[in-house]
Amino acid sequence: MMRKNDYRKLAFMVTLLTVLFVYQKYTSREKESFPEVTFIADATVPANLSDFDPNLLNKDQWQKLGFSEKQTATILKYKDIVGGKFTSKEQLKKCYAISEEKFSELASFILLSETAEKKDPKAFTSYGKKEILISGKFNPDQFSVHDWLKMGFSEKQAEAIIKYKNYLGGSFISKEKFKECFIISPENYSKLEPYIVLPEKTPENFKNFAKNTPVKARIQYHPFDPNQLDAEGWKTLGFSEKQALTIINYRDRNLRGSFKSLDDLQKCFVISPEKFQEMKPYIRLQERQQEKTDFSKTDLNTITFKQLIEFGLDERSAGSIIGFRKKLGGFMNKQQILSTYNIDQDLVQKLISIAPLNTTDVPRYSLADAPEEWLKNHPYFKYSADKIIFYRISNPDDKKIWKFLKLKPEYEERMKLYVK
Repeated sequence: MMRKNDYRKLAFMVTLLTVLFVYQKYTSREKESFPEVTFIADATVPANLSDFDPNLLNKDQWQKLGFSEKQTATILKYKDIVGGKFTSKEQLKKCYAISEEKFSELASFILLSETAEKKDPKAFTSYGKKEILISGKFNPDQFSVHDWLKMGFSEKQAEAIIKYKNYLGGSFISKEKFKECFIISPENYSKLEPYIVLPEKTPENFKNFAKNTPVKARIQYHPFDPNQLDAEGWKTLGFSEKQALTIINYRDRNLRGSFKSLDDLQKCFVISPEKFQEMKPYIRLQERQQEKTDFSKTDLNTITFKQLIEFGLDERSAGSIIGFRKKLGGFMNKQQILSTYNIDQDLVQKLISIAPLNTTDVPRYSLADAPEEWLKNHPYFKYSADKIIFYRISNPDDKKIWKFLKLKPEYEERMKLYVK
């Protein structure tokens, strides 16, 4: 009996100690550690990335975006398969070498429409992968450049067709002559022929016919300076509105604001040799002393697109610099400019060695007070924005927030450029 009672006492003591241990553990007032939160990984795209057209990227540039050599080869091969050109973000997204995560990182920078335009199922696919739309029977003599454009021809092709018609005397005369227009490919002609309202054969008296065709009234020219003309001025010389805008764009962008010589004007592709010869006696190019920009006094945070072009950068480089600066809110050091994506490195190095950089007006905030919209849109902060917003709710102290972020040193260094 004594032995049995001893076992019962021992079992009771073990049970009591177990209960006390469990109770002590769950009633402990020890401070719990800060809960761990899982966030999306840091971006794999360059922080200095600006808007880009994927159709212009070569092998090296795709790799700079974070793709491997094999992925890059797949993307370029896919581009060839879809016709040599990406037409929309939707189409680019289908390339299996680009993951959904990677595409979402790049999407806001891609200069393509979201979806491709819907194609008319009745449209003919013509030579050069253009589409020719035919709505019914038509007389090509009555077609303007705009009408040919609507049919699917390019502006250059449309102007060449009109030029050929004028060469014939203002009429295509016959289907036979229309077919001889070098712009109209045999494939296109075979599709157009049933709808063309013209005689089948050229009249035997064609030469006299051309001479008897009414000629468009001649333009009354007066002496003019092509550097002073606006769109209306060019239209009074016989150019269409689109041609006038093309000439102005050529002058302002390609020639940096002015025609320096008759040769400059003659090279503009919308001015035919015949038209140039008509205008030539009336052209008065006045030598103007243009004020040149003093780049040693031009702030890199206010320099304009036009001034960058004046310095010698092409439109692509100038656009990348202006675009990246806008996203940042301003540059904080010259190295940022030099690391901008898609620029002429040598020319930009020359520019930043000459021009000053004023950072006074560049927005800077503390991590605790930075506006949410600013954090989510700034190239350096956007991928850590959610973390910052979360941590500062409980710890509105920059030192603690930096500690929680656990960023790579190079990421933290560039972010601190914009933290006051």
